[in-house]
Amino acid sequence: MERLPGGAQFIRAKMLWEIALGMAGDPAIPYYGDRDISLVIGNGSAETFTVAVRMAPGSPILSHAVARGEIDMAFVNPSGLLTQAYRGTGLYREPQPVRVIASYPSWDRFVIAVHRRLGVTSLAELVSRRLALRVSIREDRTHSTRVLIDQLLPLYGFDLTALTSWGGTQQLNGPPGDRRRLAEIEAGTVDVVFDEGIRGWLPTALRHDMRVIELEPEILTRLEAIGWRTAMLPKSRFPELEADVPVVDYSGWPLYTRASLPDDVAYRACAAIAQRAEEIPWEEGTFQGAHTLGDDTETTPRDVPLHPGAERWYREHRP
Repeated sequence: MERLPGGAQFIRAKMLWEIALGMAGDPAIPYYGDRDISLVIGNGSAETFTVAVRMAPGSPILSHAVARGEIDMAFVNPSGLLTQAYRGTGLYREPQPVRVIASYPSWDRFVIAVHRRLGVTSLAELVSRRLALRVSIREDRTHSTRVLIDQLLPLYGFDLTALTSWGGTQQLNGPPGDRRRLAEIEAGTVDVVFDEGIRGWLPTALRHDMRVIELEPEILTRLEAIGWRTAMLPKSRFPELEADVPVVDYSGWPLYTRASLPDDVAYRACAAIAQRAEEIPWEEGTFQGAHTLGDDTETTPRDVPLHPGAERWYREHRP
């Protein structure tokens, strides 16, 4: 398929897309501001626009809007949160009728790094010692990492509020590699970092006398029951590590829908990904072809069923 479909209508659509990127991508917009883009496909030839398909990224709980039919497709990062929606665990009181169309391949981990001066080797020690800590986390309270933190810390008998009550403070960030965070890591003023997007901050942390906390097997088992996966943080990727460390997997960005979406719509979505694959900015070294985006792999972990329409497309296009 050509880089831009022919016709003035698609030139105008491309211009609208670039305007949306420019407005939503303003770095001055906070993470909880108007920085998400909803794309609508439909018919605009009458006095009103008739919507056929609506797609958007957003928070994990956007799955409720997908289930209600307000949005037809949405992205979530990472896959473990969609697993919670499907199972009715963690964030969800009951199972949601979600199904996967494709997973954008992404390799990532959720890591807890602590400064070596603390002499801490486990989160349990933070409880027993009640240390006053400078903790680096995301500023957006709805961010998926904040969800995981709120699910993880109570397994040790405390939460972020308790850390504050012990005299701790919070260093808040936008993206993982926020310059504010990196500056404090380099200055040695951050005690603990909780985050994903580790390529943006972990190498700096490891070079500035921080170490990765290993989560106990029983804690990882309890997280797995919610919907998270355990994965290894390999020394082969981060040579400053002393050894491989078991952590929480944060890979994969599932594009999902509801079970009741017509099969042909899901099928066409998969076909469109294949047709436009050369225009999609894939994470380096992860994309192995559109036919693999329905697989359960290290970069596309999947514990939620494919939508039948998507499943048919993958079956028909398997090499």
